This record gives sequence, C-alpha cells and structure tokens, in this order.
Amino acid sequence: MSMTVQPQPNRPDPTVIAAQNDAFRKLACLGVPPEQPIQGRMHVARSLIEADDGFMAEAVKATGAFDTFRPENDPEGWHDFGAVEIWGETVFWKIDLYEADSDFRYGAETPDNPATTMRVLTIMLARDW
Repeated sequence: MSMTVQPQPNRPDPTVIAAQNDAFRKLACLGVPPEQPIQGRMHVARSLIEADDGFMAEAVKATGAFDTFRPENDPEGWHDFGAVEIWGETVFWKIDLYEADSDFRYGAETPDNPATTMRVLTIMLARDW
C-alpha cells in the first residue's frame, strides 16, 4: 500500500520559519543584522546572569552560532530549540513565536510572517528546567 502526502496550504513553511529564527538568533546573540526586520526579544535566565564571569557571554555567543539541527532535536524543522555545552554545563535555548500585538498571550497565527510574529528567545541552564 502506498500513500501520497498532500501539501497542506494552511501550514506554514518550516524552511521560512527556520531561516527567520536563525536570523533572529544571530541578531540577538551575535549582532548580525537580518536581511529583513524581525521582531523579538531575548531573555536570559537569572542563573546565567549570576554565573561566573564570562559564562553568560559564552552561552549567548554559542547560542547565536548554533547550527547542529537534526531530526532528533528539530522535528518540526523550525530551528527553535538547541542545547550548547559551556564549561561543562548544558545550556538550553528556545524560541517561542507569538502574535505581535497579543502581549505574549497568543501563539503566532502565521509564524512565517515576520510582520505579525514576535519572537522570544530564552536562554537558560538545563538544570533550571
């Protein structure tokens, strides 16, 4: 028996979302300007802020440089989660997508539209999860 997968026209394009998430992460963490405006903000957990001198800067830099996406850690293909190792400590990062005018109460209806989507990048120690 064979099945044909039909395209889903209302489903956002994961490659577009991944490119936007990567561009936002590089802007927030490395200061690399995106080709088009992308709305968002970055939150760093208190444990990273209170960590040893330079740890937070290394965690933010590693988050911005992360590019090891595989089906196991990126099943949707959105490039919205990763884990990096800094000085023997695991650091998680996650990007959540919200409706731009919802005060972070509602998920993005069209997450591949940067004009209506607000990204929130959170960086935290894995042990705080």
